[in-house]
Amino acid sequence: MQFLDVTPPQHDLTYDDVFMVPRHSAVASRYDVDLATDDGTGATLPLVVANMTAISGKRMAETIARRGGLAVIPQDIPTTVVADVVAFVKARHLVFDTPIELAPHQTVAEALALIPKRAHRAAVVVDGGRPVGIVSEDDCSEVDRFAQVGQVMRPVEVRLQADADPRAAFDALDSAHVPVAVAVDGQGGLVGVLTRNGALRATLYKPAVDARGGLRIAAAVGVNGDVALKAGELLDAGVDCLVVDTAHGHQDRMLEALRAVRALDPQVPVVAGNVVAADGTRALIEAGADIVKVGVGPGAMCTTRMMTGVGRPQFSAVLECAAAARELGHHVWADGGVRHPRDVALALAAGASSVMIGSWFAGTHESPGDLMHDADGRAFKTSFGMASARAVANRTSAESAYDRARKGLYEEGISSSRMYLDPLRPGVEDLVDQICSGVRSACTYAGAASLAELHERAVVGVQSTAGFTEGRPLATSW
Repeated sequence: MQFLDVTPPQHDLTYDDVFMVPRHSAVASRYDVDLATDDGTGATLPLVVANMTAISGKRMAETIARRGGLAVIPQDIPTTVVADVVAFVKARHLVFDTPIELAPHQTVAEALALIPKRAHRAAVVVDGGRPVGIVSEDDCSEVDRFAQVGQVMRPVEVRLQADADPRAAFDALDSAHVPVAVAVDGQGGLVGVLTRNGALRATLYKPAVDARGGLRIAAAVGVNGDVALKAGELLDAGVDCLVVDTAHGHQDRMLEALRAVRALDPQVPVVAGNVVAADGTRALIEAGADIVKVGVGPGAMCTTRMMTGVGRPQFSAVLECAAAARELGHHVWADGGVRHPRDVALALAAGASSVMIGSWFAGTHESPGDLMHDADGRAFKTSFGMASARAVANRTSAESAYDRARKGLYEEGISSSRMYLDPLRPGVEDLVDQICSGVRSACTYAGAASLAELHERAVVGVQSTAGFTEGRPLATSW
């Protein structure tokens, strides 16, 4: 990457402060752009779901890996639970989504509680292991909540075999004008479900899979307690990437934790962070990190900069840390501060191998929280920062009341925030489509057919606030 002006600016920059200049391009189509990362994680998209309790769970991990990204299970989750999540995700189908299953005798109320958990917004009624019908929210409207789903279900109109071609599945759904198809195995047992968009995405994205063909998943460990023990348990559980995580990564505890993890001789990439400067990046790599996580304070749930004055504008932090990591043959993830697809493209242009996203993904069907509605009927989920009082309370539940109260005095994060679902993009896959569309298009403007070429060819300029405002679309005329 190079700056438009020969002399780089003398102040640090956020994503809003910069723009990319178009260059001559031989890339004919955005579909000719390869978005696979080269950091050893096996991801085919440069997107990582942040290890936040309100965001990254098994549904999110399954969905993002099916499209090529990677989710990191938070460090607060017991390793026995993480092992179950890893096994669940790795057993998921690479094309069909995991269905919500109901027995015919279950009630409409139970269906309405479960259907919002999945973006396909339907449940499959199963009897004896075989699908006998489909229930959607529309089928349950104006129906007694104690009615059985067997009484309100619709017949399965499109039934696919487990080895069905996604293009053929798309055509079948399009011809039948139905929202969901059901896939079955040779004995008629339920395998999964597929929407029209799901079939289309299966032809556009490449899943992130391990050597055995299972979907990839990562997990985090903190720097306190017996780090080696927990890291060993996560590795035994089969995680494909291990994240050693703390808010201030350039400290002795992190370096000791990294050395303990590296002594286990993990055969998967080790990520560590967070830092915002070259010296911190080099220190973590020398201690054993393969990938360094960059970002202090740019996240939507983080109050660190307002509480402490500590942090750094994210674009400059990624640019400096990526350069330092590259000199040592390693990589960085840009963690936080992305609110638009352009921000992801700029982070990659600055040298990040992947971009970690948190709050942006919190307001989706796949995040772990329950779907709620405000007084105006708008759907939302509750999110919270991992250094907030709420997260600290969860993390210290086994400690004494005194120790919990003392730690609760010091918080650096929002404990409860409403993350509204975008009616046009209510699922994480909808957001992935939007992000990848922007990043692919940015690559064509830069004349880059890969992420490495994007970093090499990107020309970045500095703009005023008015310049950023000028680029924003207007929903109504002026």
